[in-house]
Amino acid sequence: MSGLNQTGIAGDPHSPIHRLDPRAKLIGLAGVTLVAVSTPLEAWPAYVACAATLIVVAALARVHPRTVWTRVRVVLPLVLFVAVFVPFVREGDPVDLGPVTVSEQGLATFATVSAKAILGTCSAVLLGATTSFPDVLHALERLRAPRLLILIAAFMYRYLFVIVDEVSRMRAALAARGYAPRHALQAAAIGRVATALFLRTYERAERVHLAMVARGWTQTMPRLNVLTYTRADAIFVGALAASLLSVRVIAA
Repeated sequence: MSGLNQTGIAGDPHSPIHRLDPRAKLIGLAGVTLVAVSTPLEAWPAYVACAATLIVVAALARVHPRTVWTRVRVVLPLVLFVAVFVPFVREGDPVDLGPVTVSEQGLATFATVSAKAILGTCSAVLLGATTSFPDVLHALERLRAPRLLILIAAFMYRYLFVIVDEVSRMRAALAARGYAPRHALQAAAIGRVATALFLRTYERAERVHLAMVARGWTQTMPRLNVLTYTRADAIFVGALAASLLSVRVIAA
């Protein structure tokens, strides 16, 4: 389980940011996102402050910019792909950009959405790079988040790796039997594999549930380490709140 708990961790595990309580990192980085989302384009200095804060956090955690970019580029293009059409469909003062004409209000909306999406995505990436997913769930549990959602996320995370291993074995079995589809009509085997995977997953879930009930499952995840909120955690959250909220109020 130790290797599983470290999935996604990047940077220096012994850095000051990695050693912070997961609740402090969750509150602090979520606060950065909240400030960015609530800021209009006219108060753009708040965007700069949020970006500077994330850069400082990444530097203290020794998370390489390449790692951040590798993870950001998975999610961010989907958001920007939708926002890029806003300048063409929103009404407003026309702006000539050579071969195309867009609206000034649409460009402002696109810039606002892009800035908020970039800052929010980077905040989530840094949280994932400095805090393991089980620790994030533990922090949410201690912050009184809905227990059902936490349990669903915990089991999804734990058994996603089991399902991936099952898919790998099925692919190896298909390859060993000479399955090499050359046209769409030969892809029917994929449907049968998906059906078998669903049935195996359902049966495994039933066995796991019965085993947990037999061992006295009380709908709470056992924890080896107890979270401790220290002075360093309070300083981290307080510094983020003081700097970002002051810039947000001044720039408003």
